[in-house]
Amino acid sequence: MTFSFDKIPKGIIYYSTVWYHIENMIDNLQQSFKALADPSRREILMHLSKQDMTIKEVSEHFDMTRAAVKKHLTILQQGNLIDIRKNGRERINSLKPEGLQSITEWMDYFSNYWDQHLNTLKAAIENSKKQGDNNNE
Repeated sequence: MTFSFDKIPKGIIYYSTVWYHIENMIDNLQQSFKALADPSRREILMHLSKQDMTIKEVSEHFDMTRAAVKKHLTILQQGNLIDIRKNGRERINSLKPEGLQSITEWMDYFSNYWDQHLNTLKAAIENSKKQGDNNNE
């Protein structure tokens, strides 16, 4: 007996797919925010936004060991914020702009949320002022 999605109501498939996407997005956000939590990692991202760098080149900008820099780079990679590719014996680190996309979408959601709610508040205040002006006449 084979399984067929045709027998499942379309709404269940849709909501299951959306929920799966949301769970994955939340997990990705957790890793991304963990990576961004450290000021050294944020500074590494700033350097990588200018050019791709080896671990040695990144290390030259910090007062820490290469091993410590490598740990930071690994966390940034786990956060989907950088790519690390091997070139011979070197590891080239590069910024992964699309990795910031889920963070941007999350921030946009709350930006839109507050824009909408503040606009509603503004309209309510203006409406209240108009009603107060009309009562004073």
